[in-house]
Amino acid sequence: MSKSHVLEVGGAGYIGSHMSKMLVQSGYEVLVLDNLSTGFRDAVRYGQLIEGDFADQVFLEQLFSTQHIDAVLHFAALSQVGESVREPARYYRNNVANTQNLLDAMLRHDVRRFLFSSTAALFGEPEYTPIDEQHPQRPINPYGRSKRMVEEMLADYDQAYGLRSVSLRYFNAAGADPEGELGERHDPESHLIPLVLQAASGRRESIAIYGNDYPTPDGTCVRDYIHVWDLCSAHLLALEHLLVDGESAAYNLGNGKGFSVQEVIDTARKVTGQSIPVVLQGRRSGDPAILVADSQKARQELGWLPRFGDLETIIDHAWAWERKKGYLW
Repeated sequence: MSKSHVLEVGGAGYIGSHMSKMLVQSGYEVLVLDNLSTGFRDAVRYGQLIEGDFADQVFLEQLFSTQHIDAVLHFAALSQVGESVREPARYYRNNVANTQNLLDAMLRHDVRRFLFSSTAALFGEPEYTPIDEQHPQRPINPYGRSKRMVEEMLADYDQAYGLRSVSLRYFNAAGADPEGELGERHDPESHLIPLVLQAASGRRESIAIYGNDYPTPDGTCVRDYIHVWDLCSAHLLALEHLLVDGESAAYNLGNGKGFSVQEVIDTARKVTGQSIPVVLQGRRSGDPAILVADSQKARQELGWLPRFGDLETIIDHAWAWERKKGYLW
């Protein structure tokens, strides 16, 4: 029996490019839609790239009219918290209005399975950790609010139109393809592990620690880092759930344990054998001391079993990518 045809919106980015590889290796037919504003053409090594923008309703109509699509995976959100505070209109337009364009095109062509890349940012300041799906949602920036709006929209579209969806709320995606073919690339880079490894490889002079006086064991912030390949495996299970007419759902995705900024740097020093200079700076506003996910629901309902949970493996895979692909930058 042939596998389903899926459309990956934003599939030329970090997580999307890894997802394409896993989907193709699992037998799916994959179309990658990306405007390449933050993604990279050469990251689309699996599936067929269609260059276009999901803001363009005429383009979406043509796409859905000419392609057989069984399900849509949405990775095309803007995701920089600070930028969302400076430019909220851009975030609501792309993350909310354009997503509605996509959903409406799906409905017109009777495509009713949707996988949404959501975020832990919709919870806001944690009232308790680890954070489960019942944690209150009080996002503190336009980025988090835009994601919460889409989740609310999805609930309404399910009830009114029967569009089934799974929202996957990421904590900190990290690492790289275990085979070294793909990895993390952002311009500018804002994620801790690649920044630390850029300092290790000499592409950056040092790494900043923003505050060392938090109520944590070593005073630095604690975050939950989930390997990108494990993140993708959860998407694959969620897609399979939808394709057998499973109900709509939302899941928190993380390691279930946290690592401090200092632990990340110390582990990177061990993996790379480099000294990695550090510059201590003041706290950043809005940085909670601890953010850790409770992912039991995904484990129980989807049968998700992360393979790469230890920090050393995550950093080792990311370091292999940094060394192999450094010339791309």
